Amino acid sequence: VRFARSQNILCQGRGSAANSAVCYFLGITAVDPVKGNALFERFISKERNEPPDIDVDFEHERREEVIQYIYGKYGRERAALAAAVIRYKARSAVRDLSMALGFSPGFSRPLSGWDGLSALPERIREIGLDPQSPRMRQLLGLAEQLTGFPRHLSQHVGGFVISRGPLAELVPVENAAMVDRTVIQWDKDDLESLGLLKVDVLALGMLTALRRALCFVSEEQKKPIGLNDIPGEDPAVYAMIQAADTIGVFQIESRAQMSMLPRLKPATFYDLVIQVAIVRPGPIQGGMVHPYLQRRDGIEKVEYPSRAVEEVLERTLGIPIFQEQVMQLAMVAADFTPGEADQLRRAMAAWKRKGGLEPFEKKLKDGMARNGYAPEFANRIYKQILGFGDYGFPESHSASFAQLAYSSAWVKCHHPAAFLAALLNSQPMGFYQPSQLVQDAKRHGVDVRPVDAALSQWDCTLEEGAVRLGLRVAGGLAAAAGARIVANRPYASVAELAQRADLDRKDLKCLAAAGALQSLAGHRRNAHWMASGVEKGVGFLLPDFSSSVKDPNNPPALAAPAEGEDILADYASLGLTLGRHPLALLRSELSSRKIQAAGRVNEARRGSVVRMAGLVTCRQRPDTRSGVTFVTLEDESGCVNVVVWRDIFERYRREILGAQLLGVEGVIERKGQVVHLMARRFADCSRLLARRLGPLTVASHDFH
Repeated sequence: VRFARSQNILCQGRGSAANSAVCYFLGITAVDPVKGNALFERFISKERNEPPDIDVDFEHERREEVIQYIYGKYGRERAALAAAVIRYKARSAVRDLSMALGFSPGFSRPLSGWDGLSALPERIREIGLDPQSPRMRQLLGLAEQLTGFPRHLSQHVGGFVISRGPLAELVPVENAAMVDRTVIQWDKDDLESLGLLKVDVLALGMLTALRRALCFVSEEQKKPIGLNDIPGEDPAVYAMIQAADTIGVFQIESRAQMSMLPRLKPATFYDLVIQVAIVRPGPIQGGMVHPYLQRRDGIEKVEYPSRAVEEVLERTLGIPIFQEQVMQLAMVAADFTPGEADQLRRAMAAWKRKGGLEPFEKKLKDGMARNGYAPEFANRIYKQILGFGDYGFPESHSASFAQLAYSSAWVKCHHPAAFLAALLNSQPMGFYQPSQLVQDAKRHGVDVRPVDAALSQWDCTLEEGAVRLGLRVAGGLAAAAGARIVANRPYASVAELAQRADLDRKDLKCLAAAGALQSLAGHRRNAHWMASGVEKGVGFLLPDFSSSVKDPNNPPALAAPAEGEDILADYASLGLTLGRHPLALLRSELSSRKIQAAGRVNEARRGSVVRMAGLVTCRQRPDTRSGVTFVTLEDESGCVNVVVWRDIFERYRREILGAQLLGVEGVIERKGQVVHLMARRFADCSRLLARRLGPLTVASHDFH
């Protein structure tokens, strides 16, 4: 951390580090463990004779500097990254087996990541094959054997093992596939069993984006602004959060989080801590979310079976939302020792993979019965513990993330142009593609200017409050070529650009495709014409088909591309457009089919039956018992969140997973500001889009 800060690399401790007084006093974490309700018994107990894991997030683009510092400080003989054993799941087993058995490429494509072995026969039937045929039975039988078996050894996401003596005396060390990295051959769980010290050096894109955004703000205000200078408890920030206006904001930007924000209505930092933690599979599957909301709204009365339990659960209205609360409950209600409570925490995290919660169930229920607690209370607590096995947040971890959520929300609220430019410069990261980030910023009044070889820097920049797209967004353009373009300005023509910036035909074609030559060439067709006349090392040549034209700087009178052609070219090169949304060109035809725009759908009455079509920007399937899928559809007026229940999904699986322009009919469900379209049926409208525009390239964020 000291090294990172000496290099102006943002970093922040999380997890165990955010629950540690020592880490707080050393400045590794900004979370005060006393104010954050730290449970020191996690680390200080007779049963736990080992150092705690320390997790620290660093800027994702600069973490490698920290990794190489660690190698340099301790030597490669004493420091190495941990490994992770990747095991077969149903889909990967079928994929590898189908290749080994000689099936056609792409055989496993219809399978989804959540499909288990039981779903394989139906998926095989859907693609027109008989699951009972000898070859299919062989495939299914082998897949059943292979599922759960180790597939390959991978690098851990950032776990460093640092030893007193040579690591190779203890475990094999090998070169990683990535340059200048070495890894040991043991899985992280093996390290924990042996009590080896592991420090997680993790990468976080939002830290990169926040540093860049605060640099923009500092330049704008002509004074240095850091994370510590962001004012706390800003009502305007919480108003924006409560309205679920959080596209791009750390942790609270997913559709599930945005659906919860207007219901939970965070108004203080601790509300944000709960918000970050509660929209997780653990609290959802443990049945904690709705009771908490009911109690928060005053609909359900908060009651505690004892004063001891009240002290543990009062801050979360009687609902155990955090791991530490489960451990405290085990101690105060069931007489667990601190060490036994920590063992329960570890078992919660691993029971889905390894089992082993049964001894704790008996001890927990027997202890609660002995202390006079009702069996219903004990059963409810144990059910919630099972939910934590899917994913339960430590309170300290949630507090660390809530700080970044608030900081990023503050920048978005008060400096939206800086926020957009920083996010675009930090890609790939986050939940949304650049297209959605730009569309959202434009709806907030941010002026976004096109990439221009004569004006743009490599990164996106601010110009008089507007965002100027950088050369980095031009698909295929190398950073070295971008640096030469910036360094050798100004240019009077495409020919001069090619010569002075030492660009070849490929570089110029990338710029032409991105629309970055329009200030020098006019429109895209002129730009492509001029780009085709360049040969590196020779100069500006005329294409063979234009030998009758004497002056390459005065091309023939080419017609400007149509609006739809420019939009297609924008998406193909930039992944976004600053022109009209593609569906704006289809609106009259969509309206004639009684397909409404997103803006009208979101204003419709509860219970209304509506039809809508939009580009698919996100598909999500949270780990819940209901098997619900969320699909986000976007048009020129905004986005609609579509809820798809399991039976509807199975009926329209091909359309939902395959369509680029997806049509949906459903019923409006409204609760306060939260609007969902509960899907009844779907239609693949991609042909309509292709007929009007052509092949559109739009990326969606699917099942992450």
